[in-house]
Amino acid sequence: MLVDGYNIIFAWDKLAKIAEDISLEASRDKLTAIMSNYAGLKKVSVIVVFDAHMVKGGFEKIEKRANISVVYTKEAETADNFIERTAGYLAKYSKVSVATSDNLEQIIIIGKGAVRVTAKSLIEMIDTANAEMRKLYTEKIPIKKNMLYDHLDEKTAAMLEKMRRGRF
Repeated sequence: MLVDGYNIIFAWDKLAKIAEDISLEASRDKLTAIMSNYAGLKKVSVIVVFDAHMVKGGFEKIEKRANISVVYTKEAETADNFIERTAGYLAKYSKVSVATSDNLEQIIIIGKGAVRVTAKSLIEMIDTANAEMRKLYTEKIPIKKNMLYDHLDEKTAAMLEKMRRGRF
């Protein structure tokens, strides 16, 4: 999955608010954390792409963050350019989806053989994956009362039971 970083940030109210109230860097970090979690839950490769085309003398930079890749484009290359090129290449070898709400970008990536995922759809996919994981976790590890009795060794539990019944 390729993710148009700034497009998604400003399409999601929660991330746009972080960018506005705190910093763009904080919203990038939050998006990459969300996508890293999603990649782990769904066992998919994720590349989050951010524009750096306005940075004078900037070189393409690829960072590995946990289980995803984060790309900052080079000078004069937009995230859209990188995504189109990469989606076209990867679509020859595997199923590729691109998360963006940019209508023109969606048309182009479909033409390259990729599947489009809108910002709204991506949120729904992430929410569904998180709900599935919560359900799986709670089924595997049943929630029980955190009672002292549940953590006692047999001898101590038996002694306390005798005390409770007045037979000590």
